Amino acid sequence: MYWTLELATKLEDAPWPATKDELIDYAVRSGAPLEVIENLQEIEDEGDTYESIEDIWEDYPRNDEDFFFDEDEY
Repeated sequence: MYWTLELATKLEDAPWPATKDELIDYAVRSGAPLEVIENLQEIEDEGDTYESIEDIWEDYPRNDEDFFFDEDEY
């Protein structure tokens, strides 16, 4: 399983909190790339409810600081 920023953003508007099956259903209905669906299917399902994308991909960047972009330079 691998996540990229582009793949993870496909789940930003998912109906959080959600179970693995709900996230897969959302990904299919929203037309997410196959890689997103495959990544979700690889999650070990213990009936957990996920509160946000960070529960799935802990390194998901949440703010501009994570991108090392200095607005003062431009």
